[in-house]
Amino acid sequence: MDRVFIVTGAANGIGFACARRLLEDGYRVVLADIDKVRGQQAIKEMGFGNDEALFVECDISKKLEVHNLIAESLAAFGHIDGLINNAGIAVKGGALDLPEDDFDRVIATNLKGSFLVSKAVANYFVSEIESREDRSRLTDRPYSIVNMSSINDTVAIPDYLAYTVSKGGLLQLTKSMALELAPYGIRVNAIGPGSVKTDMLSNVAGDGLDKIYSRTPLGRLALPDEIAGVAAFLLGEDSSYITGQCIYVDGGRLALNYTMPKKQSIDDI
Repeated sequence: MDRVFIVTGAANGIGFACARRLLEDGYRVVLADIDKVRGQQAIKEMGFGNDEALFVECDISKKLEVHNLIAESLAAFGHIDGLINNAGIAVKGGALDLPEDDFDRVIATNLKGSFLVSKAVANYFVSEIESREDRSRLTDRPYSIVNMSSINDTVAIPDYLAYTVSKGGLLQLTKSMALELAPYGIRVNAIGPGSVKTDMLSNVAGDGLDKIYSRTPLGRLALPDEIAGVAAFLLGEDSSYITGQCIYVDGGRLALNYTMPKKQSIDDI
């Protein structure tokens, strides 16, 4: 399958799982991340060759580095078919105490960065479509963008203000771009994960996990591979009539208007 996808924030966690899933599905993948050491290590861990996987060091909040990401992707593989905007950061702090610099840094990565990469990729898609002599079937080579949002694009966390604001903005970016690009047959969707078993939650235990379980009907953390499966679906032809949507992979959390009973631990039996 001669399809090429870019995954940002691909060195760890959900981005790593998405890149690996796409490679396992037979696609070629460009892994982009600000962490060069971990990014190169990720390529080795996946066990795919240079003709299948490429790592590009990139700070997506910087326009020049985004331009370089697109250029290196095209130089290596000749074309681009899809994008997963996964790179993101979270800084603790609310409206009363969050430093302005921290607010700017989160917005620059999570929202502006996703905008810059999406804009660059979308312009490439449109130029490729407009160069075709026959545009009667725009689905012959489907193009798709997937933004990694969060349930926090809908519900808020008071002490993670910048993160919550960035994800709300990312949801609207998804919808606006989906409408703009629909006439070209380009689809733009988002994924809203709940609590996922990544490094960000690796230190959560005891009461912290109990709180997560109490608001998660399925009673567990999501695995990164479960998010990757939804991303692969949104990039593929089985989702060809889906655009402007956010699929919430949250274990039922947004549907809950209460709390779940505390899970019984092995120690209680």
